[in-house]
Amino acid sequence: MAVTEPAPSAVTTAHEGTLRRQPVREPAARTYARALPIVPVRARGLTVEGPDGRRYLDCLSGAGTLPLGHNHPVVLEAVRRALDSVGPSPEPDPPAGDAFVAALRRTLPPGLVGCSRIRFCGPTGTRAVQEALALARAATGRDGLLVDGAGRTAPSAVRTEPFHDDPGADAPHPAAVLLEPVRGDTVLPVPDDLLRRTREVTTARGIPLIVDETRTGVGRTGTFWAVEHSGVTPDIMVLARSVGGSLPLAVLVHRTALDPGPGGAPTEVFRGNRLARAAGAATLAHVHEHGLAARAGRLGARMLDRLRELAAEHPHIGEVRGRGLLIGVELVDPETPAPAGTSRAPALAAAVQRACLQRGLILGRGGPDSGVLRLLPPLTLTDEQATAVLDRLADALATTSATPRRPGP
Repeated sequence: MAVTEPAPSAVTTAHEGTLRRQPVREPAARTYARALPIVPVRARGLTVEGPDGRRYLDCLSGAGTLPLGHNHPVVLEAVRRALDSVGPSPEPDPPAGDAFVAALRRTLPPGLVGCSRIRFCGPTGTRAVQEALALARAATGRDGLLVDGAGRTAPSAVRTEPFHDDPGADAPHPAAVLLEPVRGDTVLPVPDDLLRRTREVTTARGIPLIVDETRTGVGRTGTFWAVEHSGVTPDIMVLARSVGGSLPLAVLVHRTALDPGPGGAPTEVFRGNRLARAAGAATLAHVHEHGLAARAGRLGARMLDRLRELAAEHPHIGEVRGRGLLIGVELVDPETPAPAGTSRAPALAAAVQRACLQRGLILGRGGPDSGVLRLLPPLTLTDEQATAVLDRLADALATTSATPRRPGP
């Protein structure tokens, strides 16, 4: 909700020693309305609606937290049942027959079936990474963390270093190596060979491998967990965002050998309330039973093919990359070529994002300079909806790249 002029009814607030007039309609929270000039009031599946009745195709999916889209009936029904159960919230650690645990175990990579434990932690991915590192430190007696891609989530107080897949004999032996199968906001898939080599090195050196599936899990990349593309089995998987089925939930899946035993792990009050577990269980089961991961792989491949055809027509598209329904379109300045993976045209990316919004398409931007357009549509995306998304993006690119650009926000 954008308000550029103080409203007649405004409140005076103190901020850093100064007084200013704050419109009462100005949202205090950092939401879609802060980055986009719309306030969704209704939403279902891929579609969100603004207060003026205009509809948009939402390819942000709550930054990936909505694998089934907005307000999926299966999720809503599961939450209603949980509410009607009048159970405690937050609830204590779940019994062995908990629906969420059962649903999650059915989806685990083969290498973790029968030899892993599930640990609920604070509801955010950052907190889950902190607890994953705490487990690794307790198991190894070492400190430090080697990171590749997922370092943005590492605790700030922990010494981190870049990971190299062929370290020398004098390389440090950290508590763990932390990787994202698809690197963060740049939407850059880590090559399967690199993941396999990483697993070999960490196994040989006795270093636990932590894989952060916060962005990539629950079918988004074409397999239920992105690490399955490489056949690698990590020691710890960090799961958040989509695993809660639209509600805050974070979980660790780790090898039984890393279990510190009773009293040996961090304790938190909010370790997955019953509503989040119900939504998560329903989502995991629906994606698994309806083969949505495989469908995301097929549909995503077709979308990537068309986007690469589009790139051949537009010199401002530097690279199209991604896996499944996690897609990045890097925009560049063709007059100043840059190495692959480096965004060079953030102002153009901002302009394209605005043009997409005018055409009823919501997408995100990422990368160190926000020069990568990001598409994370729900796994329930239909073929017709995918065509509509690509048509609107193509039209926005054609129009924007041919007109003068102003700096992005």
